Amino acid sequence: MKQVFNNQNIQVCNRVKDWKEALEIASKPLLEDGSITEQYVQNMIASVKENGPYMVLTDYFALMHARPGIGVNKMGMSLLIVKHPTSLEGKPVKIFLVMAALDNKSHLSSLQEVMNIFMKKNNYRIILDGDKKKIINLFKEGERV
Repeated sequence: MKQVFNNQNIQVCNRVKDWKEALEIASKPLLEDGSITEQYVQNMIASVKENGPYMVLTDYFALMHARPGIGVNKMGMSLLIVKHPTSLEGKPVKIFLVMAALDNKSHLSSLQEVMNIFMKKNNYRIILDGDKKKIINLFKEGERV
């Protein structure tokens, strides 16, 4: 888990103009470390425009992604927590988890580890609260579970 989330790719902000701005902020660490290209960000935006808010998986949580491999240089994830929800095509979102995958399978074990942490009610509340130190610790502790 340590290689998936760190101080650089977990971000917290108060509010955003819209879901596209949230996606751009959430994607920035992956752009900076070379995991993805700008094309991948544009592909995620296009996917929402074409398919609607299917990436909103549960209350306040969106798993942002696009077709594997296209605009992806290496597998990566980043996390943005917005303290005031923004609408993603009519659904309120506070947590934007960006996932970049090289293919259809190689990212699944990392995604499962991350989702196991999110699925615990207390952990989800900690993430929603947006205390970056607590969130980082949550994912560090998740390695040992």
